[in-house]
Amino acid sequence: MSEPGPRTALVTGASRGIGLEVSRLLARDGIRVAMLARSANELEARAREIGSDALAIRCDISDSNDVAAAIQHVTREFGGAPSIVVNNAGLFNLATIEKTDLAAFRSALDINLVAPFLIARAFIEEMRARRDGHIVTIGSIADRSVFPENAAYASSKYGVRALHEVLRAELRGSGVRTTLVSPAQVDTAMWDEIDPDSRPGFTRRRDMLSASAVAAAVHYAVSQPADVNVDELRISHS
Repeated sequence: MSEPGPRTALVTGASRGIGLEVSRLLARDGIRVAMLARSANELEARAREIGSDALAIRCDISDSNDVAAAIQHVTREFGGAPSIVVNNAGLFNLATIEKTDLAAFRSALDINLVAPFLIARAFIEEMRARRDGHIVTIGSIADRSVFPENAAYASSKYGVRALHEVLRAELRGSGVRTTLVSPAQVDTAMWDEIDPDSRPGFTRRRDMLSASAVAAAVHYAVSQPADVNVDELRISHS
């Protein structure tokens, strides 16, 4: 039998896609969810749809000052570190290396790697002290496989996989769990401008995973008994 689910969670990139679906599933379990995203109006609308267990916090995770303010807000609202952290927000752009400018490369690192580091770092000490907590990192097929035009994205996702593995090594036996969920292509709004259906060699959107499928994988990991750690889940369309 699984122990009762955690009471609070923080989810980044929560206004749409995977983050929104994760927030919905956690709130359905009675978990109070702090939903972080840049788009305040959309975020607040989605939080209202979920109900009283959802807390909308506008945060641009590419801005370390915004991240620090959001961490303080979450800590104040929850009376401490959340039980679950889901580092989901991500930036994905396609460009060959010679067409990837420095600002775009840095932005991918800030959003996909630096922000997860800052958020995990902020809560680890308290989680370790209470011997309870779960840090979930959303990786990607690109955290192990290299594709053309993925210089910024793959670099950041390889980095976040390494960050997860360091967290797992440092937190093993502490009571704090860590999980990497690495999906293949997921049908979310990030593909709207890219239009993969019209580009040779790209996975068609109808053949991609759904955001709800990835959210179900996250839910599975955080729903296990406290003495079970799901180290890594790699999922693909069947």
